[in-house]
Amino acid sequence: MKIIILGAGRVGESVADSLVSERNDITVIDQDAERLRELQARYDLRGVVGNGIDPTVLADAGANDTDLLIACAAQDETNLVCCKVAKVMFNIPKLIARVRSSSLEKSEQLLGKEGFDVDRVICPEESLTRYIGKLIEFPEAMQVREFAGGRACIVAVRARGGAPMVGHRISALRLMAPDVAMRIVAIYRRFADEPDRFIYCDGATMVEPGDEVFVLSGREQIAQVLASFHRPSGQQARPVRRIMVAGGGKVALRLARQLTRQGNQHIKIIEVNPDRCVELASQVPSDVLVLQGDATDEDILSSESIENVDLFLALTSDDENNIMASLLAKRMGARRVLALINRRSYADLMHGTQIDIALSPAQAMLGELLAYVRQGDVQAVHSLRRGVAEALEIVARGDRKSSRVVGRKISEIHLPPEVTMGLIVRGLPDPTDPDAQHEQAEQEPQVILPRSHTVIESNDHVVFFLSNKRLVKDVEKLFRVSATYF
Repeated sequence: MKIIILGAGRVGESVADSLVSERNDITVIDQDAERLRELQARYDLRGVVGNGIDPTVLADAGANDTDLLIACAAQDETNLVCCKVAKVMFNIPKLIARVRSSSLEKSEQLLGKEGFDVDRVICPEESLTRYIGKLIEFPEAMQVREFAGGRACIVAVRARGGAPMVGHRISALRLMAPDVAMRIVAIYRRFADEPDRFIYCDGATMVEPGDEVFVLSGREQIAQVLASFHRPSGQQARPVRRIMVAGGGKVALRLARQLTRQGNQHIKIIEVNPDRCVELASQVPSDVLVLQGDATDEDILSSESIENVDLFLALTSDDENNIMASLLAKRMGARRVLALINRRSYADLMHGTQIDIALSPAQAMLGELLAYVRQGDVQAVHSLRRGVAEALEIVARGDRKSSRVVGRKISEIHLPPEVTMGLIVRGLPDPTDPDAQHEQAEQEPQVILPRSHTVIESNDHVVFFLSNKRLVKDVEKLFRVSATYF
């Protein structure tokens, strides 16, 4: 696919990194020539210096035969105008715009055919807010990603000694919890003086304390799955009630509003800029406390009883400050800490150490973007392990004559060894078959653990885990419907 990316900032770089690795033809437009030279030195892409709303610049970037334009410059207006010019002047078929303004992202009239003609809006701040919200809902998880309209989830959990399912082989876990439909699809294990290493999972694999375990399961069983890997039997779950946020930016504001609507949380926001504190205090709900100060100051954390905080979130725009504030909060007694880290190399170093969760804002929204970029019936894509691995939901279409998978047993489907089929969700409404939608809506969808004898049916939503995202094309090709395949 030929893709133009407007903007070589943090979001643009993350998007380029992900799409280049999938062998797409990428061109990046930016007015910063030095920044483009850095990207060209690191990735196999082409850079064009200029303003993305200029038709001559778009033409130089190859807009005449481009399949997709992703406008993710810093300013909303630049992205929207670029999309409009791309549609009117070059008729680019797919247009995606990064929009940070909450009022703009929800305006169908402005973004539709009569307005800026944008096919899809992405908002990293909104994606990040939803992502953190899931971690608050499931406080024992390191990652929570949804599939099949939220009916199935993949979760990452740190295995702890003494938990019921830790210290056993995977084959034994099925016998220990026969009523829990779950599948361990990956384990990342710590080794001395080495980064975490991917461990291939089969029945003989042992779950060891300290492992980062990725599990697929139905949503209603996620809490039980997390508990079985993370805390001893009989120990009660501790919900997230007290939250402290370092940094009063857009994400902190969105998060405070979202959590206040849900209730039950006590939220404090620490912001170093006094003017921003005044602005923030006028926008957040009245029961959210806004404090002026530096979250790396030990005295401030101590005076605000950091030792009683269930979740500390470092959400400033400075990676180093987020790391230091999180390390300090953890040392002073915060139960769990999350640091927002833009640089992936930093996130890889800090994730799962003294910092429980190191989160890249661009990675939080990449799944939404990739699901739109992918071909075929891909419904959801989630980037895992800071972009190295991926979980993919794809819909089986056709019949035994036109499909390589429909009507066949799992044992007859040849997947690469690095690809794990984790779950099948059956019985969801099929938008391509209006006559069947009413009948399917009356039935409760099933979450199925695929076995060797399980037969794939048309409209099954199949969830895969890929330890290497370069294998995505192989999975997509396998599920592609062909009129000539027999």
